Amino acid sequence: MENKKCISYGLEHKTGVIVSHCYQCGKCTAGCVLAEEMDFPPSLLVRLLQTKTAENDNCVLGSNAIWICLNCENCIARCPKEIDIPKIMDYLREQSRRRKCINKQSRPVVAFHSAFLQSVKYTGRLYEIGLVAGFKARTFRLLQDVNLVPSMLAKGKLNILPEYIENKQKMKKIFSQTIDKKEK
Repeated sequence: MENKKCISYGLEHKTGVIVSHCYQCGKCTAGCVLAEEMDFPPSLLVRLLQTKTAENDNCVLGSNAIWICLNCENCIARCPKEIDIPKIMDYLREQSRRRKCINKQSRPVVAFHSAFLQSVKYTGRLYEIGLVAGFKARTFRLLQDVNLVPSMLAKGKLNILPEYIENKQKMKKIFSQTIDKKEK
């Protein structure tokens, strides 16, 4: 009988990626440019999911690996079984946020991600000053790199005011149907 409480059960039903198809050849890890930086390289992360234990699920959701994955797709390109590890990572990030078990080292990555999405949600495009302000407010790194601002403004690299897309309501609708819906 399938353990419906394990992460891989939800992963397989929501994304269609079946982790049990992985036979641990290690090609994903060999091709991953960040494998050495990860606490669990891709092949080990998939193996932990295959065990279907609560302890290993917690290790995976609390790992740094799921947040530093670039989704470059080197892993899936090398995989003889075409296991979609980028899709796995996206699902695991979502679950990690939902269950509030984000790795401490990964909090700046999550803060940047949230600030980026918030900027796009409200302007329809990236507003750099809003992104930086949102990131700094979330991480309390208020004075980090502040000395770069005057020269960037002088060179025209930063716009004081954001540019907006024509129909901001369409962008808000996209967010309400996707990201906002997932966070509820």
